[in-house]
Amino acid sequence: MPTPTAKSEATRELLVSTALRLFRENGYEKTTMRAIASAAEVSTGSAYYYFASKDDLVHELYRSLQEEHRALALPLLREGQNLGELLRVVLNTGVDVLAPYHDFGSNFISIAIKPSATTSPFGSESAVARARAISLFRHAVSLSRPQPPLAIRDDLPELLWYAYMAITLFWVYDSSPRQVRTRRLIDQAAPLLSKLVILSRLPVVRKIVEDIVQLIRGTRQ
Repeated sequence: MPTPTAKSEATRELLVSTALRLFRENGYEKTTMRAIASAAEVSTGSAYYYFASKDDLVHELYRSLQEEHRALALPLLREGQNLGELLRVVLNTGVDVLAPYHDFGSNFISIAIKPSATTSPFGSESAVARARAISLFRHAVSLSRPQPPLAIRDDLPELLWYAYMAITLFWVYDSSPRQVRTRRLIDQAAPLLSKLVILSRLPVVRKIVEDIVQLIRGTRQ
């Protein structure tokens, strides 16, 4: 007989998977918590016990994707690799994790970009999951050789996460078979980003990179 904790976790997972199916079939706006509960064969009260709203279900998916991404990427990261090689691993495994949700990706984007959306990966409600995602890039940076310049080292992981968000947006609208264009973009972008980091030691490039870092810092205020 499953323990209460195991049963609770199973119910949470059931609600998330059911919600995703209904979001795909009926759209986010038309899917209600009552419909999710009914399809999952649990009471509406139980559904609200685990998730106060549909947005909470989306946050749960976002959180679980971060953990899945870490589990897939971490064993493949090796100390001493250059930053481009490490970035290619992190970016490709990120797309691997997202792959099952490609058909629904544009719906999530249209919801997340609304000014009032609590589901945005840039919003305060997503701060914990976002920090978890950025920490994966921080780990990759710490393993890279040569190390990035000290002046940008602390801010670089967040900057790389923004690059990952841009690639994710490209992936959402990538209609090529198995999103092969996104894979090509990653293969080209990863070494390019690595070169820019190394070149930031040069005065001209350093000024541009520092301006970008200041821009990122400004978004936190």
